[in-house]
Amino acid sequence: MSLLQELDDALGFLIGRTNLKTKCELDRAIKPFGVTAVQWMVLKRLWEKDGQLLKDLAEATYKDQANITRVVDKLEKRGLLTRVKGQNDRRTYSIHLTKEGRDLENEVMPRVKKACETTEGLLNSEDLRQLKELLNKVFYKIP
Repeated sequence: MSLLQELDDALGFLIGRTNLKTKCELDRAIKPFGVTAVQWMVLKRLWEKDGQLLKDLAEATYKDQANITRVVDKLEKRGLLTRVKGQNDRRTYSIHLTKEGRDLENEVMPRVKKACETTEGLLNSEDLRQLKELLNKVFYKIP
């Protein structure tokens, strides 16, 4: 029987449902801060490197640009981000953290770390290492 005949055995299905559960766990952990998992991903990339272009944030989070635009809009309305027009190309904007956006890192990251430890703690260290290695192997081999 092929994998396509058994949805519950299909790799993409297994990865997708696991992603959904881990995302829900993260959403629960950071809900008190009014931030979703996808919003956190954008903030995390900006905490790593502030002032990125929208298209770069989309690439860095593996989300489409329209989705990231909506996320940035929401975070901007909350006062966590600002957009700065490009000097060379006025059609582009770089996304910058506000003081409130930078300060949120110290509050949110301990909750994120705990949620990740809870999820990753379901596997022993060797299984976790192997799972990450295999997921990266699949990711980088798909054209």
